[in-house]
Amino acid sequence: MSGGEVLLRAEGVGKRFGGFVALQGIDLELRAGERLGLIGPNGSGKSTFVNCLSGDFAAHDGRVTLAGQPLAGLKPHRRARLGLARTFQLPQPFASLSVLENVRVPLLFGGEAAAATPRALECLEEVELAGKAARLPRELTQVEQRRLELARAIALRPRLLIADEAMAGLSHAEVDQILALLLRLNAAGTAVIMIEHIMRAVTEFSERLLVFVAGRKIAEGAPRAVLALPEVEDAYLGRQ
Repeated sequence: MSGGEVLLRAEGVGKRFGGFVALQGIDLELRAGERLGLIGPNGSGKSTFVNCLSGDFAAHDGRVTLAGQPLAGLKPHRRARLGLARTFQLPQPFASLSVLENVRVPLLFGGEAAAATPRALECLEEVELAGKAARLPRELTQVEQRRLELARAIALRPRLLIADEAMAGLSHAEVDQILALLLRLNAAGTAVIMIEHIMRAVTEFSERLLVFVAGRKIAEGAPRAVLALPEVEDAYLGRQ
């Protein structure tokens, strides 16, 4: 799917927490329809970078554009309306709302009230949860909660989906289910950034890998070539 125009561009992105430098000089170009994997040991800055992209954190340095539009100063919901969606490491559904109502929420806030129910049902079909539309989130299995998180993220038809450890804690078969779902979304035209510790999954999914260590990008390229680099083995794989 990759090879199109640049969809997301990050230039010199930096983030500090007091005197601690969490990110420094991060550059990234992501093309429309691309599948990108982001890996690194815990504390390497992966989630901080994602939070800067999605608007949960404000970067101290650099700039980020989506389809050429600067994102500085835009809140997460504004970025979502422009086509940037994300999932979270821990699913965060509205516990008192049904599965269907959970997917309707982003549509209502996105200005699609008239089409909220049919589009929500369509999303649940995509993630194979249509049969549980009336259930509460607590009645879902762990993998089903991950599917619900993805359904909410794709409700507004994003151009870019950031999947932040969407497979954490899942079995081998469940990982394959989520992989298949993400590949279907990508085949339909959605670019995906996958942040993941399950190396089998990220290698199988990604066309390109970025490796973060201590807030810096230390490697970028084809997955198998990147994973074979001594500095990547030393900094990341050797710690598993």
